[in-house]
Amino acid sequence: MAYALQQLINGVTLGMIYGLIAVGYTMVYGIIGMINFAHGDVFMVGAFLTLIGLTLLGGFGITSVPIALALAFIAAAAIAAVYGWTIERVAYRPLRGSFRLAPLISAIGMSIVLQNFVQVSQGARDLNLQPLIPGSIRLMNQGGFAVELSWMQVLISVVTLAILAVFTWLVTRTPLGRAMRACEQDLKMASLLGIDTDKTISLTFVIGAALATVAGLLFLLYYGSINFFIGFSAGIKAFTAAVLGGIGSLPGAVLGGLAIGLIESFWSGYASVPYKNVAAFSVLAIVLIFLPSGLLGRADVEKV
Repeated sequence: MAYALQQLINGVTLGMIYGLIAVGYTMVYGIIGMINFAHGDVFMVGAFLTLIGLTLLGGFGITSVPIALALAFIAAAAIAAVYGWTIERVAYRPLRGSFRLAPLISAIGMSIVLQNFVQVSQGARDLNLQPLIPGSIRLMNQGGFAVELSWMQVLISVVTLAILAVFTWLVTRTPLGRAMRACEQDLKMASLLGIDTDKTISLTFVIGAALATVAGLLFLLYYGSINFFIGFSAGIKAFTAAVLGGIGSLPGAVLGGLAIGLIESFWSGYASVPYKNVAAFSVLAIVLIFLPSGLLGRADVEKV
């Protein structure tokens, strides 16, 4: 019982990180109907930018953890937003009217560029960060096994749920959200009605990059170690979470992330760690066979 509870806590924490990355995937897909396969690497770049910022701030003598985290995140999010804007401007906008495979190949190319850029500039080795938010709550002790909920795990869950609430409000209640939903329904008609579709799509990529930076910050603080390859593995799993939850649905992205995180955690705890990815992707395949639109997605209706 105690071991299962600990795996549940670990799975929820991991799933929240996946869900946060998946929100960026689903926002872009909801507007232009294309998957930004470079999004996972923007998450990786955000983590590296945060670590670099924290290192520089420490060198300047700023040792207050809240202030250092806030300043490092603001700087990292601003730079990552530029990356997101560049990806849309270089890899997507010129190919928006092309066949659907072209933007996919272009996005994969941008992913490879970002991976190699970080590998060359920061090295292939793991970079580590000392724990900045220590401490935990002991929930129970059964048979010598202590179940603990760390403050970092609480922070990850609170931040993810808060961001989900904010962006649900943004999409449903604000002019930018109305423009996003109009572009999702019919890009050409939205343009004819006076919506600046290029600006709306660019802002979506910028917001997605900022969200990826939040996920990168939380990943760095939770695991304390990053490398240039974390974007690929986390990005693929977050994409899986977005599809599993229902691509285009913000709550579905977080729900799918929770499902992938729990599958990984329990499979690692009770079966085989090397095959945890096989388990997660197998569940995805089974769900899509019987529920192609995902858990909370809506089936596309083609009008004729």
